[in-house]
Amino acid sequence: MKRGCIQRTGALVLGVLGVIFLLPAAAFAHLVTTGMGPVYDGIGHLLLTPEDLVPVIALSLYCGMRGARAGRYAMFMLPLAWLLGGLVGLNLDLDVTIPVPALSFLLLGGLIAADANLPDQLIGPMTVMIGLLHGVFNGLVLKSGPGGPALLGIMGALFVLVALMSAFVVSLERPWTRIVVRVMGSWVAASGMLMIGWYFRGQLS
Repeated sequence: MKRGCIQRTGALVLGVLGVIFLLPAAAFAHLVTTGMGPVYDGIGHLLLTPEDLVPVIALSLYCGMRGARAGRYAMFMLPLAWLLGGLVGLNLDLDVTIPVPALSFLLLGGLIAADANLPDQLIGPMTVMIGLLHGVFNGLVLKSGPGGPALLGIMGALFVLVALMSAFVVSLERPWTRIVVRVMGSWVAASGMLMIGWYFRGQLS
């Protein structure tokens, strides 16, 4: 019963995220304000920024494929690393052109598609690295807006997302469900390859 509840919750989260991606929205160069305060602005920023949201979901799926222990690593380490990176980004003045999100797409999507069995000793540092890098990017964006409080909102949203998504994958028992997760990873990796291609095309044009 508990496993079925986790599966229904995970499916619901996936459905809600799918609806969010399909909703039309106005394009803004900076953080979109929700009108509910800086903490909610941070949550909205994460949920409406595919460059951050997709790697978070991909990392959650991969850790879920590796088991409950890896999921617990990501659940606690990713929000903390993201917060630390965000605090660093708030105090930096950089114009980063490296396609870090595309590299995250490619790395995590490739790991899921290949069902790569990384040891826990590598999953932890990888989670911290991704959290730090994306956190720094968020800090650079948020320093002209709500700043630190928004990072707390992102941190809370990360904890909930990783917990639900990784638990959802851990609860899957039938072999074909794991294949579905791997197919999703291949889509993420393909998106990363396209993003890298667009990046180099822009550099050459």
